[in-house]
Amino acid sequence: MTTSSALDSFLDKWRTRWPEWSVAEPFVPLAQRNLVVAWFTLLQEFDDILNTGGDPMPADAKLAWWGEELRSWAGQRSRHPLGRLLEPLRAPWAELAQALPALVDARAAPLDPAQAMAGLQAYAAAVAAVEAVVFDTPARGDVAAPVLVQTLAQRLHEAGVAAVPRSLLDAGHGDAAQLWAQQLLAGWPARVAGPRPRRLYASLARSRLQARAQGRELKVTPVRTLLRTWWAGRG
Repeated sequence: MTTSSALDSFLDKWRTRWPEWSVAEPFVPLAQRNLVVAWFTLLQEFDDILNTGGDPMPADAKLAWWGEELRSWAGQRSRHPLGRLLEPLRAPWAELAQALPALVDARAAPLDPAQAMAGLQAYAAAVAAVEAVVFDTPARGDVAAPVLVQTLAQRLHEAGVAAVPRSLLDAGHGDAAQLWAQQLLAGWPARVAGPRPRRLYASLARSRLQARAQGRELKVTPVRTLLRTWWAGRG
């Protein structure tokens, strides 16, 4: 497989998981679109490592590899196909690498919502700092908060009850996963701070969490997605 086809394979894998992006993508400048998908593909790699099930050793080894890779990007050297698009950017890659071990600790069920938030706060801040460079947008407002909530929402989506704080499980008030979704949703406005690609991505992820919080199946239509992302993408 050539480097170009390997890169396309990674980008297509993310697009398959987020088919709604085809409706949101026109709100991103044409020259930036592959870069945006490359960045979100990298974050999906980290989400998969966070939400791995069974034996964690392969995921831990992969995380260690990514730490080394990101540090090499800081020195303008890359091995992974995603580096073709991302490594030339002078982003704080080493700082993101330093925050990655938090993903291992965050696999354990948190005692309560506050611990769930605290466990991934440094990681979310590192992601937001890189995004400010990747999307060439100065940070305004609390840009780490949307990243944090979206990471926890994605964890709930992929890991289910394993992601729910123990305090909600112990309370015994109905569906604990649904209750956790409701709590996350309460702190996640329809339009968040941060660069436009983050706002668009957050709107898609938030709609999935909203369905979970309401105990219903997600109904995706192009018109609904268009209206949602148009609103989220407004400056």
